Amino acid sequence: MYNTIKKFVQGKLFKSFIIWLIIVNGITMGFETSKTITDEFGKYLYMFDAFVITVFTIEIILRIYVHKLSFFKDPWSIFDFVIVAISLVPASSGFEIFRILRVFRLFRLITVVPQMRKIVMALVSVIPGMASIAALLSLFFYIFAIMATNIYGETFPQWFGTLGESFYTLFQVMTLESWSMGIVRPIMQSHPYAWLFFVPFIFIATFIMINLIVAIVVDAMNEMAVESKKDDSNLNEIRALRKEIKELKELIIKK
Repeated sequence: MYNTIKKFVQGKLFKSFIIWLIIVNGITMGFETSKTITDEFGKYLYMFDAFVITVFTIEIILRIYVHKLSFFKDPWSIFDFVIVAISLVPASSGFEIFRILRVFRLFRLITVVPQMRKIVMALVSVIPGMASIAALLSLFFYIFAIMATNIYGETFPQWFGTLGESFYTLFQVMTLESWSMGIVRPIMQSHPYAWLFFVPFIFIATFIMINLIVAIVVDAMNEMAVESKKDDSNLNEIRALRKEIKELKELIIKK
């Protein structure tokens, strides 16, 4: 019984079924945002949603039965457990937010697709490096926000009246969204040399700092690809060794 359930849960057919169920559930959740579709097919959408929750609950129970305590030692399994637990909370008075959080169920696609899981792990591994760059960028923003508030606060209070407004305006400038015609050129009408402030800011914040973050992520993805190749190489070596051991056993048996 145990081996049958274990083989079923870990089988490709069952995993493929879960993947497609998550994808279809994502599509139906999108349909639920349409009032027209909900008014006409709401009953069937809610029935399908109940079916999905039931399947996910049974899946989690079977996985706990198969893996026992080791299930709760795996972060991805705990993630699945929490997502399913949120779906089981009744969306009654005081718990309406949990109905909205059902959409997190789609994140389960990450746990069942190995490639997605590898990408997430690669992104998690670069958090320390990204945090260092974020701290440096925050310091850079803070210095320029103080300067901008002191220089342009009186003439353009809507953009640089307070430190917080200066932060937000500089963030908009960093994203290059309407930074020239919308912000810098109007400022240059009152402060002709404002470009000496904004051009170095854009050069450092946008072209250097952001590209550093991209470089760290790309490096992490490259390392992940190298490790994946090593794993494939090790797997091939193991298969070759098993084949050789099998041939030796056959020779010994013949002798």
